[in-house]
Amino acid sequence: MAKEDRVLTIDVGGGNLKMAEFAFSPGGAITLTGFGFRRFDPSGTDENAPSFLQVYHEMLAEHKFTARGVRLSLSSQTSFQRLSKLPPMLGNRSAISRVVEYEARQAVPYAMSEVEWDYQLIRHQWEETRVESDEDGSTHEVTDPHEEYEALFIAVKSEEISAYTNVIEDSGREILSVEIAPVALFNAAKAAQQVRDDECVLLVNIGFSCTSLVICDRNRIFMRSIPIAGETVTLGVAREFGMENKEAEELKIRHGFVALGGAYEDSESALESTISKIARGVMTRLHGEISRSVNVWRAMHGGNAPTRVLLAGGGSTMLYVTDFFQEKLRLPVSYLNCFGAIAISPSVNREELQLVAPMFQELIGMSLRSVTVCPVDISLVPKLIRKQRDLDRRKPFFYISAGVAVLCLSVFALGVSKLLDFDGRRAKRVEREVKRITAKMNDIKELKTQCDRAAGEYNEAAEILKKRNAWFEMLEELQTMIPDTMWLVVLEGVGDPSDAPAAAEGGGKPQQPAGGNPFLAVGSAAAGAGSSSAAIPDLREVKRLHLVGYTLSLPGHQRLEAQLESKLKNSRHFTEEWVLGENRKVNNLSCFEIFLRLREPIRK
Repeated sequence: MAKEDRVLTIDVGGGNLKMAEFAFSPGGAITLTGFGFRRFDPSGTDENAPSFLQVYHEMLAEHKFTARGVRLSLSSQTSFQRLSKLPPMLGNRSAISRVVEYEARQAVPYAMSEVEWDYQLIRHQWEETRVESDEDGSTHEVTDPHEEYEALFIAVKSEEISAYTNVIEDSGREILSVEIAPVALFNAAKAAQQVRDDECVLLVNIGFSCTSLVICDRNRIFMRSIPIAGETVTLGVAREFGMENKEAEELKIRHGFVALGGAYEDSESALESTISKIARGVMTRLHGEISRSVNVWRAMHGGNAPTRVLLAGGGSTMLYVTDFFQEKLRLPVSYLNCFGAIAISPSVNREELQLVAPMFQELIGMSLRSVTVCPVDISLVPKLIRKQRDLDRRKPFFYISAGVAVLCLSVFALGVSKLLDFDGRRAKRVEREVKRITAKMNDIKELKTQCDRAAGEYNEAAEILKKRNAWFEMLEELQTMIPDTMWLVVLEGVGDPSDAPAAAEGGGKPQQPAGGNPFLAVGSAAAGAGSSSAAIPDLREVKRLHLVGYTLSLPGHQRLEAQLESKLKNSRHFTEEWVLGENRKVNNLSCFEIFLRLREPIRK
């Protein structure tokens, strides 16, 4: 089934523009629904000739072609084609592509960035027969199969193609393919079975400005463009009669034919005779180029000799052209008719079509691309169009991808919204829980503070209770240390001298009453014990003991204070740091004052 319902084929020849619209049925049948033909100057050398833009739009408006897809073919004169043999070692497509590209770079006389080019890989198989001798002397034939690959590559300057494709695309139509006329002619001849796969046929398309030579050797193809065609006859007539090319073309069409030569008589009209001889001279030159091309084909490419000749193109309609080539080439010559491969719509004017039918063979070949794979499938669509086409093909996938991306983003956004909502609710629950726990922690901290304060008070009281027996133990030890002839009248706890500056004044000695009576001092000391204690500030800790007492002094005995001092060195409660005040004697009594430092202070 065709890729398109309709297609418009356009052939830009050397001096005319041909259009044909084809419709495709679901079964793959091709129907010609309309055609058009108009002469114009593609080279632009004739200022009076209409341009391609003008002729193209005039033909579209005149014939009301509706097809949106366009297949375009160009004259072989604007192209560079070559058939190259490939090395037998190549076994993969990528290696072949690199070799063909290298061959193209070497052969094409332009920079590869300035041309559009493509190639067709052709498989060539043949057999060689040789005679071998057996041991008994008999001989037999041995057939060796051979195979090689050839690359047919075609290049056309990008500006040559863009001059037409830009106009076509600007009219709102799509370029489906671009090729050269000989390739379309070859495909049409194969499809119409005008060329069989078991023969070698020579296709000669005599156009306006050039002749396309196509050798169809089974599945192989050899092409050459010869710059000798109908325009060459027109120029000869114009020079001969000194007239404009347009008038010479009209004169050629009305009176022109190819002189038969030899024993044939000339025309009675001198005009016709002259034109016929000019035409014969041009055809003779053309025959020479054709013969040379066939020889090149056979010598360089090992091709077979043609067995038939098929003519096409406007220049082939001149009278006696078939007879001329049949005489020169000594081969059967007939016209190529590819209309058997298509159907013709009843709306088509068959009489007008018959007049231009030899020039419409390429258009049939282009239409075949929509329904089948052609033997030679070479596309010269410009790179910009191919890129745009690839982009258009990818647009649905891009839109689908964009839709999927938007859908994914929407689902993601919805999921994020749900997650944020869930996290928000959870955060609020956590915040409430944190507030509750914080309040509990504050309560705990306050209770801990109260507990610590109570523990401090308890420890302080426990410490006091722990040391409540310290006084008894200390007094008991002190009692054991005091000699029998010593007694105390004052025992009080005091701090360091720095803690009780008032008490330290006067060296801490007790005040003697007036008159210096020591007994009065003892009595006053005993009586004033409270006042002496009151003179010392209220201290939190007792670090020393203040002792005031009397000793009985006996002759020949050691001082009692020295005995006490020796005992204090081994005391558990007092250190060796102690201060003995001034000793005063009255008769046999001594009054003394001592400050003893406690090993461990006692809290009051």
